Amino acid sequence: MWNTLTGGQLRLLTESDINSVHQATLEILGEIGIKVKSAKARKIFAANGAIVDQDKEIVKISKAMLEKAVESAPSKVILYGQEERYDLVLEKGRTHLGTGGTVLYALDLDTGEKRETNTQDVRDIGRMVDYLDNVAFYVVNTYPKNVPDEDADINRFYWALTNCRKHVMGGMYTMKGLKDSIAIAEQIAGGEDKLRERPFVSFITLMVSPLVMDGTYTDFLIEVVNKGLPLAIPSEPLSGATSPVTLAGTIVLNNAESLAGIILAQLINPGTPVLYGSTSSIMDLKKGYYVGGAIESAMVNAGLAQMAQYYQIPMYGTGGMSDSKTNDVQAGYESALTGMTVALSGCNYIHDAVGLLEMCQVFSYEKMVADSEIIGNIFRVMKGIEVSDETLAVDRLKEVGPAGNFLADIHTMKHFKNEFFFPEVSDRNTRIAWEESGSQDTAARTHAMVSEILAEHKPNLVSAELRSKLRKKYPGIKGEDLSGS
Repeated sequence: MWNTLTGGQLRLLTESDINSVHQATLEILGEIGIKVKSAKARKIFAANGAIVDQDKEIVKISKAMLEKAVESAPSKVILYGQEERYDLVLEKGRTHLGTGGTVLYALDLDTGEKRETNTQDVRDIGRMVDYLDNVAFYVVNTYPKNVPDEDADINRFYWALTNCRKHVMGGMYTMKGLKDSIAIAEQIAGGEDKLRERPFVSFITLMVSPLVMDGTYTDFLIEVVNKGLPLAIPSEPLSGATSPVTLAGTIVLNNAESLAGIILAQLINPGTPVLYGSTSSIMDLKKGYYVGGAIESAMVNAGLAQMAQYYQIPMYGTGGMSDSKTNDVQAGYESALTGMTVALSGCNYIHDAVGLLEMCQVFSYEKMVADSEIIGNIFRVMKGIEVSDETLAVDRLKEVGPAGNFLADIHTMKHFKNEFFFPEVSDRNTRIAWEESGSQDTAARTHAMVSEILAEHKPNLVSAELRSKLRKKYPGIKGEDLSGS
């Protein structure tokens, strides 16, 4: 698994640009302010010296308050797996890619038709994330429509945590659901203190553009921070709709909004592990709606990665999506281009990078496998070219000489596994060999791979006894537990 590589090779903003964004951010926070709809949050801001207009719900934040929060926010955040080998160290430009979004539909594996998502999808995508080496984490990315809304949270986190050893993150919909999901995680960890020591679960508390802290989301933020658990604080400005149409304007708005949430978290509990965040994209002004696969979306996230590095706070960003309705050429090139752009910027935790189609509304199992291969290729680029006496191989060139070959050379045997990425989805056979093996296209190959994974990979993460106990305590959990090995 090549998910510990360092990005930062791509720099879209100059040092002067970064300073300009920072200065504009200070002006926005100090002069315009943030509309904070949570009374609890306004009280916290006021108690710490912010200018608060309670009637208008506007909070203005000083440069000193921002600087203090940036200083107390950790520059290194570890998002733990249920097993140590899946721990993610987020610092500097270390880059990891995984799932994300919250879709309501999936392409059915049997029929290929678009259908509503359910608890089985939450479970099975967790199993897929657990299996695929290049997918580093599971941001729970489907909303189960086969349970009442009030039971969505516990179903999302129960099925994720019992089927995926990698780090699990997700957004929340109710305060009760948040508290119950944390309680489930604590029981799986072996207690509240155990979960705080190695938090293998974290949460997302979204800001609302332009310049709003929603009451419900902000109260979620306060609850998570008080529990001492990590959280991502993204903003989602839509260039040309909820933010200025210019990419720089969207970057500065996102920067101000995410920092406002980070400031609140640090006021509540200095040192709280937070991720500076973005789910920014653009509006297609010809069509009048959100798009996810636009290269400008990736550029905004790449620019924001530089801002996060300026503040030395790890970043949660987005890339690897497609607006195509099916797994076609468009799905491939949009996912590859946006994923590569954001990864090379050094964004630490790139969600939405696996399985998303149709403006992030539809999930595809087959695309998930293809995206894992795209990520593998991205990591190979990030790994770069090692130049040394050994890799320049002049001594081997001297020995092999003109008109020789290196096919059986000891140098080839020593280095080929580290030098080349070996795909599992792509077909590199001759046409004759491809035809003899059934002439399968990419769609057929990925479908076969998904079917095999789901038939065989059944991780047994939580004892049957604990699963039974949890399901008795939370009868709203619906679906079939799999017996694994």
